[in-house]
Amino acid sequence: MTLDAALKQRLAERRQQNLYREVKTLDRAPGPRARVDGRELLVFSSNDYLGLASRAEVIAAQRAGAECGAGATASHLVNGHLDIHRRLQQCIADVTGREAALVFSSGYMANIGTICALLGRADNIVSDRLNHASLIDGARLSGANSLRFAHNDLTSLERQLQRAATRGGATLVAVDGVYSMDGDLAPLAEIARLCTEYSAWLMVDEAHGFGVMGSEAHPLAGSCALAGLSQDQAPIVMGTLGKAAGNAGAFIAGSRALIDFLTQFARPYIYTTGMAPAVAAGALAAIELIRDEPQLQGRLRVNIAYFRRGAVRLGLPLQPSASAIQPLVLGCENIVMGVARKLQERGFLVGAIRPPTVPQGSARLRITLSAAHRAEDIDELLGALQAILQEVGVLDQ
Repeated sequence: MTLDAALKQRLAERRQQNLYREVKTLDRAPGPRARVDGRELLVFSSNDYLGLASRAEVIAAQRAGAECGAGATASHLVNGHLDIHRRLQQCIADVTGREAALVFSSGYMANIGTICALLGRADNIVSDRLNHASLIDGARLSGANSLRFAHNDLTSLERQLQRAATRGGATLVAVDGVYSMDGDLAPLAEIARLCTEYSAWLMVDEAHGFGVMGSEAHPLAGSCALAGLSQDQAPIVMGTLGKAAGNAGAFIAGSRALIDFLTQFARPYIYTTGMAPAVAAGALAAIELIRDEPQLQGRLRVNIAYFRRGAVRLGLPLQPSASAIQPLVLGCENIVMGVARKLQERGFLVGAIRPPTVPQGSARLRITLSAAHRAEDIDELLGALQAILQEVGVLDQ
């Protein structure tokens, strides 16, 4: 069989299983509304949680940053590290309450690079079963002994920590702070306690926590700060700059020793062209806006609570999430795809998430809320959901 024939067969199987992914074309980064394939839709599928991807100040900062060059021209360690990168890293360290930070081209590369730099075949990595793909792939690529525990199950985690301790070597526990498909938070305080007890290092992926939650002292820092964890308790924090910050790229924050070590040994940092200066400038402007305008986080919290109250009132199949990610698990891929199509016909863009992104039998609508949404936008979505879910038999008439 030729390569093309083999690929076409695999693609046909995916279509038959209703798991084929389609690319949507937007005319610009979406605010609450976007033109998709030429039609205006109300967007509830974006990770732009604070509406900063379309803020004039952020766009202006990117334009000004481009005056430093369209690209960084080389890797950070050759000659691609600019003053704007230094300023961005210092700002990230400050807002996360860590000694230092290091920027990467993406969260995927940050996770893979960090895990592979820290662990080898003699070591162990203990991971939540619902971790993001980048953490899973980092565990595989590192060659470390990989142990997985049931989602947010502390008893299961401790059992795997005991197995790792018996084997010997360093042990890293890797978890999402906020889970990207369920929207729930990891029990980080309890996980950190177990890590201390078993001398394990804790790595937290803050992709969906950075910028939208934190503590009084560090309101942008994410779920680690919300759980009250210090740098010693959560020594490795990854955050992205393409969600709450509305730009692109990612970072690792932690001790000076950690950042120096990754600078020397994290291959996706060493062998990748540096972040474009325009992106770094836009990310810095966005973080400063979040820091200086706490009402952005406040509006997002209000919208989350408003949506959940309305969903409960209508009897929608809501999951226990206090984050901007509000999944409605419908189970069947065909039903999820049908509901998503009907929503789009009514003027709404909502993510339809199917296996292998989520476990078999847990296909869902992944509704994401933003500080930029109005109460009327949420009311419109709730009304459309009620009508469509009644139409397909998920809700009673």
